[in-house]
Amino acid sequence: MGERDLGTQPLDPLMEAWGLSNTDLVETSPEQLTHKQVRRARSGRQLTLKMMMKINRTFNVAIWLQLDDGQKKRFVEYGHKDLFTYAKGHEPGTRDPNSQLAAEVHG
Repeated sequence: MGERDLGTQPLDPLMEAWGLSNTDLVETSPEQLTHKQVRRARSGRQLTLKMMMKINRTFNVAIWLQLDDGQKKRFVEYGHKDLFTYAKGHEPGTRDPNSQLAAEVHG
């Protein structure tokens, strides 16, 4: 593992919990994300803040599109610190505020 390879990121299990594939993010992205960028984000290649924010925005949009109106009211948007262990402000072991909602949508 190189110093820029930080291991599987929280984004990876979160995408699985929400039933999202790399292709879902690429197709949802209003900012032209590539499969390579999503793969790197999940696997722990260190990204720039700008790229972390791009992945973060797209991830929230992809989830939002799956929710009905009632679920949208309960959804707590993820921040990049929730998705990447190396993001400033990341707190290991933080509980996912949307775990119940994700289970409801993809149980």
